[in-house]
Parts: sequence; C-alpha cells; structure tokens
Amino acid sequence: MKAVRVHAYHEDPTIDDIPEPKLSGPLDVIIKVGGAGVCRTDLHIINGDWSEAMGPELPYVIGHENAGWVHEIGDGVTNVAVGDTVILHPQPSCGLCLACRAGKDMQCENAFFPGLSNNDGGMAEYLRTTARACVKLNPDTNPADVAALADAGITAYHAVRKAVPQLYPGTTAVVQGAGGLGHIGIQSLAAITATRIIVVDRNPDALALAEQLGADETVLADGTHIDAVKDLTNGKGADVVFDFVAEQGAELDAWAMTAPAGYQYVIGYGGEFKAPTLDFVAGEKNVIGNIVGTYNDLAELMVLAQAGKVTLHTRQYPLGSALEAIHDLDAGRVRGRAILVP
Repeated sequence: MKAVRVHAYHEDPTIDDIPEPKLSGPLDVIIKVGGAGVCRTDLHIINGDWSEAMGPELPYVIGHENAGWVHEIGDGVTNVAVGDTVILHPQPSCGLCLACRAGKDMQCENAFFPGLSNNDGGMAEYLRTTARACVKLNPDTNPADVAALADAGITAYHAVRKAVPQLYPGTTAVVQGAGGLGHIGIQSLAAITATRIIVVDRNPDALALAEQLGADETVLADGTHIDAVKDLTNGKGADVVFDFVAEQGAELDAWAMTAPAGYQYVIGYGGEFKAPTLDFVAGEKNVIGNIVGTYNDLAELMVLAQAGKVTLHTRQYPLGSALEAIHDLDAGRVRGRAILVP
C-alpha cells in the first residue's frame, strides 16, 4: 500500500510502498482509510519536536486524524463490523486503568497514538487501530468530510466542553486563531453555550469565515487587538480566552486579554508562557492546558456534526499529493483543514 513516512527529521516525508497492516490482537481493527487530516502537529513531528516525548522508530507513517471503513476485525471485536463507516479516536486506550474508568482517555496508562508514538498512522491506504477507538457513523457519511474532527475537532470541542460552566449567559469568550482548530471552536461555542463570541485573527479572510460560523464580534490582530478586546469588554477582558495559536507571543496576548478571575485555555503550542506570579495572585487568573479529548467528546461532537451544527471547511488532496498539502499548510495557504484522500 502507499503510505506517507518520515525517514529523517527536518526533511520532507516520502510516499512509500509498504505492506498492509495485519491484525495482532483480538480487539484490533483494520481500517480502510477514507480521509486523513493534515495537522500542524504533523509539521511539529517532521521537525522532530515530538521525538523525545514519543520516541518513534524511523521510518514511520504519520497521520492522526482518520476516518474510513472497517476492513477487518479481530475475534473479540463486537462494537463494529466489516463495512461500517467510522471515525477514530486518535489515541486508543485500554479501558481498564483508573484514568480510563474515570473517562480520561488522554491520561490512559497504556495508550498509544498512531502517527505520533511508535505506531504507524493513517496517511496511508490502511491503518491498524483498536475497537475502543472506533466511533460508528451514519453509513452515508463521507469519511473525508469528517476526518479532521478526530483530532482538531475534539481538541477544540474538549476545551469548550471543559469551559462550559464559565460560559453562562452574559459572559464573553475570545477565540484567538480562527484556523483549522479555531473555526471548530467557534462553532462548538455557538452550539453548546450562550456566551458572546469574539474572534481574533490576523487574517481578514479567517475573520470573515468566523462571522459566518457564529462570531458576534471580530478583531484583526494588528497590534491593537488587546486594546480592542478590552474596549469590547468594558475594559476588563474576556471571561474565557481560547488560545488556538500559543506561539510567537500570542500566548502572552491571550493572558493580557483574560479578565481577572478568568480562564485562559492553551490549545495551540510552540511558544513559552511567562507571567509574574503577582498577576496570578492579584488577578486570580487560571491557565489550563488542553490535549485532544475523550471518546465521549468525539461521540458528542459527531452528534453536532451530523446535525449540521459543526462543519469542517476542508481542502482535499489525493494521497500522492501529501507533500503539496504539507507545504500548503506550512505556508498558510489552507483555510480550515487539509485532508488526504487515498
């Protein structure tokens, strides 16, 4: 089969012919990939940023946002059947440890992460995952239309879902960065909260899309955006700020836009957060990290997606054009999400 593999960091991946994955356990599931998202995390992987944390052996197949059709199942699989349309939770978990039993899939003691850890991902024709990772979809769903919800989608939704208690009527939320994750965050906020939504981005086209998706106000990130947000919030800042950028100083902008006793959710990464401890104490601000989401988050998000309340704006590429997709994403030429279709 064809697959996109990283052979060396700081170099372009290559499209290789490799054997199809095989079942190795009773709960394994082989997926015929119908769509694989190209994520900024893939750029970080290619750059070697995850090598120490995940320790994959090179070469390996990248791709952690995947949907498709069940191709083969292990003897113990009962929740899906061959031919089912599915989207995959990106981190298969064991279901037995304390974290899993508490519904905290991302803290599973025995999890693996195809496309990040030492396990081949889904930028390929076939992928091996587990029964626990599969969320069944309506049979008429096109996997390429929803694949990026598997990671970008639940990452954005997970942050919004955690913040719901702080987003009652009369509050204000800022979404910083209306790109691949942020545009899903905007729709999630509009779907499950009553908060006022302010979107900050440096790209006027992204702001125009944000208005279509439910933003109440938009602010161009031109150096005056912190003051503009303060003006829109009677000088105090937003009750909740979702930072989908968190690099090149944006993480400090998010802090400055957060109101006293407010919450800054850090979803993007790459920068470095620094703030005087007195600001924490005197302002009682809260900074909260966010990594992907739970199986339940993905199941809830798919309900919203199949009801038309959350939609992905995508640009599709054939698998053979993976390098073009990666370069377009890196250069900022992709609005929404890039999807590879085998």
